[in-house]
Amino acid sequence: MKLTSRSKVLIATFSPWKNGIRLPINGNVEPMVDFFTKRVAETVLIDQPYPESDFLLPRIENYKGKKLIKIENVSWYLYLIYPFLKFSNNNKTHISFKLRDLLSVLDVGMRGGGWDYFVGFESINAIGGILLKKIGKVKKVIYYVSDYSPSRYGNAIFNSLYLWLDRYAARNSDVIWDVSPAMHVARIKAGAGEKECAPVLIVPNALYPEQIKFESIDKIEPLSMVFMGTLGPENGPDLAIEALPHVLKKFPRAKLHIVGGGREKELQKLAKKLKVESNIVFHGFIASREEVSKTIRKFMIGLAPYIHFEGSPRLYGDATKIRAYLASGLPVVTTTVPPLGREVLKKGAAIIVNDKKGEIADAIITLFRDEKRYLEMRKNAMKFAKNNTWENEYELAFRKMESL
Repeated sequence: MKLTSRSKVLIATFSPWKNGIRLPINGNVEPMVDFFTKRVAETVLIDQPYPESDFLLPRIENYKGKKLIKIENVSWYLYLIYPFLKFSNNNKTHISFKLRDLLSVLDVGMRGGGWDYFVGFESINAIGGILLKKIGKVKKVIYYVSDYSPSRYGNAIFNSLYLWLDRYAARNSDVIWDVSPAMHVARIKAGAGEKECAPVLIVPNALYPEQIKFESIDKIEPLSMVFMGTLGPENGPDLAIEALPHVLKKFPRAKLHIVGGGREKELQKLAKKLKVESNIVFHGFIASREEVSKTIRKFMIGLAPYIHFEGSPRLYGDATKIRAYLASGLPVVTTTVPPLGREVLKKGAAIIVNDKKGEIADAIITLFRDEKRYLEMRKNAMKFAKNNTWENEYELAFRKMESL
């Protein structure tokens, strides 16, 4: 089936809401809406708020062409689970939120005359779309996977349920969109029969054209490096700070810039303990994607020092952080964790090391010392990122789907 100007599309996804604003942490939401509303007759977005958001019941956005015509709430009966959502409203996975997601898809999907395409982010939403297809409300189901790990939960029962939901969605959807090739390999190893699964397309994360810009070399801050993104320990900001004393032994004027929020005070304490606080600039959380890109493109090197641990979804997913660095012309220093790192290494725009402070420091020092290598990697970074836009990735996905 071809996407046309008469198509109707239903999207079910999730995002965090703070102070009445949808935060760009789930970066796929707005690009997906932009893509469809430019092309189809009707787009409906079911936005299921993350735990700890301003509100907890799904928000339904209705678009006719490019125009947002109304915002609706779910039906009255979904309000019956609100007390359970409120009770379990913390940053963990809860059955009540999964039930909310499934019911909201069925609730909205039953309205109107039906949908040409259903796009379900993660398994529970895709399963809702599959059920709608079984009763004739949906023609094609896309299972869009942005986050996967075969060892997602420490609790064996929860993890088995998680894997079962993924397998069911993978086997019963019309097509799977994985953001990384490592995902389906892990899915097969976890028990999903390869011949039983729907066709898989790799649809990587991307950026808007305005994010893909490069500073002239004379405007880049010398001896600078940047860590951008959420500051959870698994993403490695602590490791970036711990590597800094080793860098300063060779380059005392080097600066580490940290762009992101969540653990600034804790990281500032670490910097003070290591006596490197004067060589670190904390920029805080920046909500605007454009402003983030504008900030990081001033620096020399992008750091993505992910920590390796069993069950890390970073071992299988895409790394938008790395894509943002490349889109700003920054060579990348990363660890063996993200699959994208290996792809970028082949293109000559990254150095991959183990998640050890000494190895990260040595990689940074190498790029500070070797101007020729740095400039070559910078050139390769620009080349890699040039066409990595959401429009291009989604267009390519639908062209491939036409031939399935």
